[in-house]
Amino acid sequence: MGQEIDDVKREVAIGTRLLAEFGLATGILASLGHVSMRVPNDPELFVVKGRGYPLDALAVMRPEQMVVVDMDGNLVDGPRDAWQCNEVKMHSCILRERPDISSVTHVHPRFSIIMGILGIKMQAMCNEGQQLTRAGIPVFPHSRLILGEEDGMGVVKAMGDSAAVMLRGHGAATAGHSVENSVMTMLQLEEQARQNYYAYSMMGPDYKGIPDADQDEFAAGQRNMREQPHLKGPIAASRLQPGGPGQPGGVWAYYSQKVSADL
Repeated sequence: MGQEIDDVKREVAIGTRLLAEFGLATGILASLGHVSMRVPNDPELFVVKGRGYPLDALAVMRPEQMVVVDMDGNLVDGPRDAWQCNEVKMHSCILRERPDISSVTHVHPRFSIIMGILGIKMQAMCNEGQQLTRAGIPVFPHSRLILGEEDGMGVVKAMGDSAAVMLRGHGAATAGHSVENSVMTMLQLEEQARQNYYAYSMMGPDYKGIPDADQDEFAAGQRNMREQPHLKGPIAASRLQPGGPGQPGGVWAYYSQKVSADL
């Protein structure tokens, strides 16, 4: 696997640190959560944060501490005394059953947990993540740990082809084609949950979100942005195409650099 596995471990470590950087794994939640990534040249294996570290906190995880696991959740490789995360079946089952997915994120975001427990269908309250609320966020109706194959497949079934699933009283899981994608989807989910919670607290259960027609207008604007006469030329001439292959988003690029200074 050589250099590629080292690159994957670094990407997973950065994604793991970002969960703490964005406040989703702080305080009493400092050691709870994990990010995984499928190994590109060996797709039956993935890298994920493990357990058993002398200092087990997401904010300080390093690439060499990540573990390699197969699609049955078995440990393949990792540092001495470390083992795969206890809920590794959440990752292995989603990655195995959805070959289109390359990364899974699980963490315990505070506002997402509250909204999931209240059982309120979230409205689109901002542009960031409105695609999640528009489609509806499925719920795995249990709070227990995802330890075995049955529970892992239960999460897969609940999630369906969605990018996110709420775990009742137990956070959420998101999936994507990259670590950036799965982590940013989790951040968008929590942003929507936070704003929904504020609206619910202020207005009660009959609060209103962004109308569907306005969401359609926003989506159309995103699709057509590059065709605007005043933008088309400069964007086409740029060396860094926004959203182009291998070009990270601004939020991801900034915070990845911030948390990886010592790696």
